[in-house]
Amino acid sequence: MRKSTWFQAVLLGSFALVAAGLLAGADTATRDAIKERKAEDLQASLRQVIPPRLHDNDLLADPLTVTRNGAPLTVYQARRDGRVTAVAFRVTGQGYAGAIEVLMGVARSGEMLGARVLSHKETPGLGDKIEVEKDDWIQSFNGRSLGDPPRDKWAVKKDGGVFDQFSGATITPRAVVSAVKDGLELFAARRDALTASAVQQVS
Repeated sequence: MRKSTWFQAVLLGSFALVAAGLLAGADTATRDAIKERKAEDLQASLRQVIPPRLHDNDLLADPLTVTRNGAPLTVYQARRDGRVTAVAFRVTGQGYAGAIEVLMGVARSGEMLGARVLSHKETPGLGDKIEVEKDDWIQSFNGRSLGDPPRDKWAVKKDGGVFDQFSGATITPRAVVSAVKDGLELFAARRDALTASAVQQVS
């Protein structure tokens, strides 16, 4: 009987069902923990681009959703005494090895509070200097705005701008500079909506 086709099929099916059940159980058991860990990581990154002194609210509690180029963009509002003092959101640049995701914080005035790279696939030892743990280059955006430098100077020095590039890895910093400038232009175009005290859906 054990050599028959149906017996082997039933046995294989049973193993598959057990394996699927174990995987589903593991997923259910770890889902909340993974979600909590991601929230903690995001909260830590937000603290680096929006100083705690600027808000008394939970930045993750009631984010604003903006529709940009047909896709949703989550905006985290920092409020103190009910007034929006700053916002943070993600922007994406196209690096040498793929997408570079950057979290940027912008004060109500339009001044950059900070930027941190959340994910990238750039070459270790070259492109990874965009990480604050590897180099302080990313901090060169602190205090900048669309007027400082002027819009046409928002580029790496090789392209006539004011930002340093990395030796052998110009594409990477160029992508980050472009992404941050793009984020500042978004903020400038929608400042009133993004800094409105009442949480709303903006299209």
